[in-house]
Amino acid sequence: MDVSPLKRSREFRLLFSGQLVSWMGSQLTVVGVAIQVYALTHSSFAVGMVSLAQLPPTLIGALVGGAIVDSRDRRRLMMFAQVAQGLMSVGLALNAMQHRAAVWPLYVLTAAAAGLSGIDRPARAAVVPNTVDKRQLPAAMALWQIQMQLAIVIGPAVAGLLIAAFHGHLAPVFWIDTATFGVALFSVFLMRPLPPEGGGTKASLGSVAEGLRFLKGRQVLQGTFLIDINAMVFGMPRALFPALGTTLFHGGPQTVGLLFAAPGAGALVGAATTGWVGSVHRHGRAVIIAVIVWGAAIAGFGVTSWLPLALLLLAVAGAADVVSAVFRNTMLQSTTPDSLRGRLSGVHIGVVTGGPRLGDAEAGAVAAVTSPRISVVSGGLACVVGALVVARALPRFTRYVADDSGEPHSPAATTLGVAEETEIKGV
Repeated sequence: MDVSPLKRSREFRLLFSGQLVSWMGSQLTVVGVAIQVYALTHSSFAVGMVSLAQLPPTLIGALVGGAIVDSRDRRRLMMFAQVAQGLMSVGLALNAMQHRAAVWPLYVLTAAAAGLSGIDRPARAAVVPNTVDKRQLPAAMALWQIQMQLAIVIGPAVAGLLIAAFHGHLAPVFWIDTATFGVALFSVFLMRPLPPEGGGTKASLGSVAEGLRFLKGRQVLQGTFLIDINAMVFGMPRALFPALGTTLFHGGPQTVGLLFAAPGAGALVGAATTGWVGSVHRHGRAVIIAVIVWGAAIAGFGVTSWLPLALLLLAVAGAADVVSAVFRNTMLQSTTPDSLRGRLSGVHIGVVTGGPRLGDAEAGAVAAVTSPRISVVSGGLACVVGALVVARALPRFTRYVADDSGEPHSPAATTLGVAEETEIKGV
């Protein structure tokens, strides 16, 4: 592993260390909120609705945030985002400290935090290339990917252990997350100002609309978005983890934490073993196969009641999602003009943030009228069927071969896209 960016760049070292701590803290809150909502309501539907409440601010933030980032000093924007998101965690902690915690603040505060992430994520993505020279950028992107995967694996597992250690009290977990935002804020404060090159461009709804218009009639780009929406809406079982951990696997917070961590562990292994993808040229077909594997693994997870096998199947699903993400991000970079990549990345972030949240709502709703197990199995099978439908409906996407467009693409940008996507999804 090339760690030279950490050795040679003070700015990258500050950004890397602060964000690693902050991301781990954010994973504590993801698990903590899910467990608290389920404990207060005993409803997987209510857990899924947390994600649905986050959907509108997430989509607005994703589409508008990129334009804002291109018009302001990214360092100041990141500092604002860390402070604001930290205040949301303070609110969660104060609510959890009440004798009888209310459910509605969990919806409001997490929705506000989701909107703020629309500024934070594109700012981070835009800043990384400005902290290292071009020769070190691929190594920096690889470190960024590993950092995110470590947070996604370690954070949920630690959350489960902490919640168990505090005997189910969640306020300490939210206070710890608040402290991690403080660490991230301090690290960004120590960085130099990072204004956009050339003074930036004015943010406008017109620039956002131009990116959306570019998608019209382009099956390859449409396919990269639709296939992932299919996988996340039908095959995302995250909202059911609290119920499954306690009723199906007869565990406590530790078990729930392991369920949240397992897809991330598989994604970490998948990301570390993707050297073979360079020899694959039929990217469209590879994406479809990866999504089918995701759906089949999720369906298998819903069938088993043996925890080790369940964790293994979730890990397989996580690895398949990373493979899908690598090829989809490569296709996105290869078929999009440089002048539109920022805005198409905003659409991409909207898809990968909105899809899992719709999936949480779908899983919770189906579980409410059937059972958590039926919800998981039916969702996984629907994902497989949906992948086949997309393959049939968008033949140009299915037949896409690498370098069809003749345009060069940036491996570093692809790696960053995959890293951001896995961090957003939590897999």
